[in-house]
Amino acid sequence: MNTQELHERLRARFGEDVGPLLEEKVDSSCVVLPSRIAEVCRFAKKEVGIELDHLEDLTAVDWPKRAVIEVVYHLFSYRHRHALVLKVLSDRAAPRVPTVEGVWKAANWFEREVFDLFGVEFVGHPDLRRILMPDDWVGHPLRKDYEEAGGYHGISNVRENPLVELRRLDERARAALSPKASPPKPATPPAGPEPA
Repeated sequence: MNTQELHERLRARFGEDVGPLLEEKVDSSCVVLPSRIAEVCRFAKKEVGIELDHLEDLTAVDWPKRAVIEVVYHLFSYRHRHALVLKVLSDRAAPRVPTVEGVWKAANWFEREVFDLFGVEFVGHPDLRRILMPDDWVGHPLRKDYEEAGGYHGISNVRENPLVELRRLDERARAALSPKASPPKPATPPAGPEPA
């Protein structure tokens, strides 16, 4: 089945709760209402002929000017070798989306990562907590308005420009490869009277 046919099957089942197919440069996608995402995903996984049994990725995109965080689901069927991308738009001020962890167990850590880095609350998730940042980290580092605090518990996170360190490494490598000056020849003892 191609993307158009997959989309038509979802629209036939869920109507306007599945938005139109958006033709994009790489992957076509459609927007699903947040309240229906778990149901749409369960149908897409179980429905004969669709069987999108693999959650390849679940990530997010921050759109501050639109006041939206877009949660993106990349789905794939090993049996049929077809794929579909679903998106859910959530209010950036308080992003909340139902979990799909009950559909694909892999969603557990994907959703924790999106929670940690974007601040999206996945309602119904069995263990929603940070996965990459420390528990007491303030803010969500992949939001476009995130500002670095300058360190964490006295540990600086400011580092030198990596190009400076690369230049140092290059200079050391050149010095190691350059021909070394030949060692000085030992001095010959001064000529003295010959032994008799």
